Amino acid sequence: MKRSTTPFIGRRTVALGLSASAASLIIPLPGGIAQSALVATPRQSTGPFYPVDWTGDIDADLVRVRGEAASAMGEILHVQGRVLDVAGAPIGGASVEIWQCDAQGVYRHPRDETTDRQRDAAFQGHGRTTADVQGRYGFRTICPVPYGSRTPHIHFQVVPPGAPALITQMYVFGEARNERDGLLNRIRDPRQRRSVIVRLEPADRLEPGALAAEFDIVIG
Repeated sequence: MKRSTTPFIGRRTVALGLSASAASLIIPLPGGIAQSALVATPRQSTGPFYPVDWTGDIDADLVRVRGEAASAMGEILHVQGRVLDVAGAPIGGASVEIWQCDAQGVYRHPRDETTDRQRDAAFQGHGRTTADVQGRYGFRTICPVPYGSRTPHIHFQVVPPGAPALITQMYVFGEARNERDGLLNRIRDPRQRRSVIVRLEPADRLEPGALAAEFDIVIG
């Protein structure tokens, strides 16, 4: 797989242009009663490769690493969305972390880095950002790839202000391995399972040749 030659658009910001504003997620009912249309994002396990080192370059751009001349291998993906409560209200100030394996299927973790599986040093491997007042967050990363028997996925940890962390994973719509993935299929509620499977869409207006995913995280 060739390294990306896409020009770098900015280290500390990720464009959030796919949806200028979220559509209303509250269904009005007679008598002034409102019913939430949101389903809480399901909790999943942290996994064995939660990053052990959050020092150094841990911003929202995982494609470029400070001090590395090359960009990460893989297809660039802009992941963006909002952190919301079940009533559809934004949760500003939430800490959002992601981590995933590189394009060769290796995590940036001492337990996964071996002499026969060389990690892509140009891939940051994990990142952190803070949701703005509208609950919006964004990352510039690569499209997830399979890891062992796992379907492609990106790990998320969201910590709302003054509340416990939510750990979950984002999956790719149309990926055949989804049907056989044990962790994904442990989510019994079909609505919750659908909520973590997202479409990857062309995003040339964000960055030529890139894809984008819209992943709202609902704290229940």
